[in-house]
Amino acid sequence: MAVHFDCAGDEGASEDIKCYATEDYAYEESEVQNANFSHLQEHFETLVPYGYEDGCGGFGDVRLNVQTRKITVERNDRFEDYSTTTYEV
Repeated sequence: MAVHFDCAGDEGASEDIKCYATEDYAYEESEVQNANFSHLQEHFETLVPYGYEDGCGGFGDVRLNVQTRKITVERNDRFEDYSTTTYEV
């Protein structure tokens, strides 16, 4: 089971909890249809990292592997970068 979160510009959102029929989770792949785990939504959302919506934002997943009974949180932070070039003409 997994919840995907994504944001930018200081606003974020979590998607509905989904169940996946695979050992190797990949976002939006192998989703089990007609599965309703909405009663677990609030529990998963409490595991979403604090501040993921700040600055340029971030995205990731909160995953529960039912077989191993392990929860994994993956967070990817976005950032701005720039390059400076100086030359004389």
